[in-house]
Amino acid sequence: MKIAVVGSGYVGLVTGTCFAEVGIDVVCVDVNRQKIENLKKGIIPIFEPGLEDMVNRNMKKGRISFTTELSEALNDTEVLFIAVGTPPDEDGSADLKYVLSVARDCGKYMNNYLLIVTKSTVPVGTAAKVKAAVEDELGKRNVSIEFDVASNPEFLKEGAAIEDFLKPDRIVIGLNSQRAEDLMRSLYKPFTLNGHPVIFMDITSAEMTKYAANSMLATKISFMNDIANLCEKVGADVNMVRKGIGSDSRIGTKFIYPGIGYGGSCFPKDVQALVKTASEYGYELRVLKAVEAVNKDQKNILFSKIANHYDNKLSGKTITVWGLSFKPQTDDMREAPSLVIIERLIEAGVNVKAYDPVAMKEARHHFGDRIQYFEDQYEALIDSDGLAMVTEWPEFKFPKLQIMKKLMKNPLIFDGRNIYDRNELKRYGFTYYCIGFDTTK
Repeated sequence: MKIAVVGSGYVGLVTGTCFAEVGIDVVCVDVNRQKIENLKKGIIPIFEPGLEDMVNRNMKKGRISFTTELSEALNDTEVLFIAVGTPPDEDGSADLKYVLSVARDCGKYMNNYLLIVTKSTVPVGTAAKVKAAVEDELGKRNVSIEFDVASNPEFLKEGAAIEDFLKPDRIVIGLNSQRAEDLMRSLYKPFTLNGHPVIFMDITSAEMTKYAANSMLATKISFMNDIANLCEKVGADVNMVRKGIGSDSRIGTKFIYPGIGYGGSCFPKDVQALVKTASEYGYELRVLKAVEAVNKDQKNILFSKIANHYDNKLSGKTITVWGLSFKPQTDDMREAPSLVIIERLIEAGVNVKAYDPVAMKEARHHFGDRIQYFEDQYEALIDSDGLAMVTEWPEFKFPKLQIMKKLMKNPLIFDGRNIYDRNELKRYGFTYYCIGFDTTK
């Protein structure tokens, strides 16, 4: 079987590479010529553990190739995945111009049956728009070529995307024809041999499932952050509360860790898009509106703790930030809490020093020379008035406290991810702030 994947960003590249890994011939298409040329040389545009080795291995075996020409990619292709971006518009709705552009190009160049699958996160009703766009182009050519449209939303976690794709906890597929179902069953057979379930449903339900899943996870995060803020006020310890509720199997332990808000390419825009979809149908998603508001406020929590400690006299202070990406194991800084925290520190006249294992290059795109960048986490602490721990990279979890105390002007830590033991820090003479527990009492 030969497939094409249009869009060689995070979702498209992981999708194409993982299909190639199980022996399927894959051609990846992207309009960005520089990106395609780099991929042909084995240069990967994103940081994702294990992806570079897998891409190069499958290129050498001839199972994956890269092109800018969709017309070439459609030769002998049975299934085409649309994995292009769907950035949010100003009103929060998903911008489908790239998706529909691919659909129109399919209609222009296809010559045989084609199953067109939306892999991008798209709102309810997108499949119908894709179908209409293809039919319109076929009509302009005055040809009749059979095709199907399906929805196959991705559920990849940045930093663990390859594992998620090769060993999925579920595969959701929305379609409306037996031919399309047979093709998708065949395509995903290597991934289901170990019992990973394929859930077939109608296209509308599949489109909704992606948004509902991400919105549910975002809801758990904002709920726990709301509870954490209340815990500080009433004198409770949110870590104890988390353990107490997480032991309930109906709730579970995942996504109930308090922190400084969610970011990334999925949760923020998907929550906004679902809220927008609801409004278009005359319904208000009140819970998700609150989820979004809590998350926006939560990104300011760490700055507020820093400002309060210094009685809002921050000008001239030096604060070191550990962690810039929105989560560990990625260089993605889209909607990252670090963006909000650092901007507010800069506005307050703070000298910001920053370190992240992989996101330094990306950070320069956001901050330029307004902050200082360091290649070593401890060097960044020299003469610092405080440390803001923003992203919980593994290398930050067991710091050398004695060295830190000697390097820092003030032994002060603002822990945005609650990864440190406050009692241990107290023994070493550190002043410590975290989320969901008032350490000053």
